[in-house]
Order: sequence, then structure tokens, then C-alpha cells
Amino acid sequence: MTAHEKRLSRNWHELLQELRVTQTGTQILTGFLLTLPFTARFAELNERQQYTYLITFVGSVVTTGLIVAPVAFHRLLFRKRQRPWLVSAADTTAKIGLFLLALTTAGVILLVFDVVLSWQAGLIASTVAFIGLMALWAGTPLIAERNGYAVPQEGPAQGAEPEADRGSVRETAP
Repeated sequence: MTAHEKRLSRNWHELLQELRVTQTGTQILTGFLLTLPFTARFAELNERQQYTYLITFVGSVVTTGLIVAPVAFHRLLFRKRQRPWLVSAADTTAKIGLFLLALTTAGVILLVFDVVLSWQAGLIASTVAFIGLMALWAGTPLIAERNGYAVPQEGPAQGAEPEADRGSVRETAP
């Protein structure tokens, strides 16, 4: 196995470990949202709250689909020497899935605050939650990288490409 193949294998396994955590969370969130229409209080929601619920529920289902997609990709392409594409596609679906998870979480907060307090309180709380999640999930690593904290101290980072081999995974032939 070449160094490039080893790196792709490492990247693939790291992505799968990360997705395992996210898959559980999105599946639990979707399951929770699925049960809401069957509660007694759901009938009391006004039309705006019902639309908020439906949009949030669809967002949760799409998020789950994106987070689980790499498993389906792998199953369909198993042993077809498509690891470069798998790593790239899994990375893309994971990033989009995390963004949608933040939006879906904000939608849940919007709905809960709207039901308990008011629409305005829901907008404020959901906006703060979305910005907070984006700052934590995306902003923190970018700031760490910019400030030199995410730079490897000795040798290349695990999964890092050697200088001569830097470039997009998509540019690599299987």
C-alpha cells in the first residue's frame, strides 16, 4: 500500500469515527421530532408553529440522510478502488450535514421558545444558538489554525499530505 493509499485509508477511518457520533445525534433528534405530532399538545400549535415544525423535521431528515450517506456510498462502491472519491464525498456530506444540523437545532429552539414564550424570543434564541454552533464548530478551528495552534509540532500531521503530494483528493485517480 502506497503512502497516498495509507493516508486515504486513515482519512476514511477518521471520517467514519466522526460520523458515528453525529449519526447518533441526528437520528435521536429526528426520532424526537417524529413523535411530536402524536402528543396532545401538538394540536394546539398555530399555523406558523406547525410550519416551523415541518421545516425543522424535514431539515432533520435531510441532515440524517447526509450524515449517513457515506455509509451508503461505501457499501455501493466496496472493493471498487474508489477511496479517493469516498473520502472527498464523505467530507462534503459531513460538512453540509453539520451545517444543516446547526440549522435544525436552531429550528427546534425556535419552535420551543415560540411555544413557551413568543416568536420573537424564539428568533433571538435560535439565532444565538445557530451563530454559537457555527462559531464553535467552524470558527474555533479556523482561529486555532490562523493563530498557529493547529499546526503540527513534529513532522506532518496524521493524514497530512507531503509537500509534493498536496492537492485536492478529487484530483487523485483511484
